[in-house]
Amino acid sequence: MDKSGMFVGGAIGAAIVIAVVAVLFVYPPESLKPEIIPTNEEPPNNVIAEATSLFSNELSLIEIFEKSEPGVVRVNVQRGESEDVKNGVGSGFVFDKKGHIITNAHVVKNANKVVVTFLDGRSYNAEIIGADEYTDLAVIKVNADLALLRPLSIGDSSNLKVGEGIAAIGNPFGLSGSMTSGIVSQLGRLLPSGSGYSIPDVIQTDAAINPGNSGGPLLNMRGEIVGINTAIQSATGEFTGVGFAIPSQTVAKIVPTLVEKGEYKHPWIGISGRDIDPDMAEVLNLKDAIGFLVITVVENSPASKAGLIGSDKTINVDGVNYPVGGDIILAVDGKEVRKIDDILIHLQRAKSVGDEMVLEVLRDGRTTNITIVLQERPNGN
Repeated sequence: MDKSGMFVGGAIGAAIVIAVVAVLFVYPPESLKPEIIPTNEEPPNNVIAEATSLFSNELSLIEIFEKSEPGVVRVNVQRGESEDVKNGVGSGFVFDKKGHIITNAHVVKNANKVVVTFLDGRSYNAEIIGADEYTDLAVIKVNADLALLRPLSIGDSSNLKVGEGIAAIGNPFGLSGSMTSGIVSQLGRLLPSGSGYSIPDVIQTDAAINPGNSGGPLLNMRGEIVGINTAIQSATGEFTGVGFAIPSQTVAKIVPTLVEKGEYKHPWIGISGRDIDPDMAEVLNLKDAIGFLVITVVENSPASKAGLIGSDKTINVDGVNYPVGGDIILAVDGKEVRKIDDILIHLQRAKSVGDEMVLEVLRDGRTTNITIVLQERPNGN
């Protein structure tokens, strides 16, 4: 178990295992009457176009596997020396014809030897080019035969819909070239990591992902990579219906910088706090239970320099202490903030170190805009 206490160790390079958390989502029923198109009328062109774009390019699972398998690799890792050597296995996929391969950061972390094995069984020693623990992404490189380097197409995860079919390819329990399928279970999840920071905007899927799948591709039904399999939620260390993948949007933003510089600098605000829930909203006399209450502002952080205010006292209501007096963030760059996830996803998708970000905050019953200049995230370990 790492020092954060969030993950349970397994085989080295295995998928991260998250402690089971029971979450119940209740959605209000909708009574929307569908529009009925008379049989003697043609449907609007935009309806035809949308249906065509969604389904016309879809492949069968067989076609997806045959198209993608040559670009998926096995990643064997060795850690330690002499009698303390430990071996692990993960997955990866070919990124370009220069030999760059994408996998998970936790797969190759602290490795003193990395070996990549291709579909035909040929193996090559790999060099770790760069890794980003904050998104669990890593780039390794092999000097392989050019004919073996079959880059996979990276799609746009922002187009994913809950219920959409997907497929995962990797090496679960070391079983090379295994494929599973399922659907997108939910989007925009916040995934705890061993870095001290959470990974935002994560894809949840019910496709079977097990130890050894880490770093392998999650593909849509057009055979495009929409995520990198990285974790499972389980009490046993094996798949129980909930898996997670880093979205391809994040891959597209982080990986080119890892290839070029070996590291990626994440923007940082420098606050901690809590989401506004119904009880907190009642205590603070808020109309709606939305927003993020700032409790702590880190010294010399962007938030501190911009003048954000954290909670300075608590009040007790029915035996429960509630922090009060801090700014409540309602929006970032004009986008509504319902909870901390919205802030982190916006940082991940749209912001870089040195950018300005405008926070709309509620302070002393009045809203005001505060502009902060984002700094590099400090090490969370």
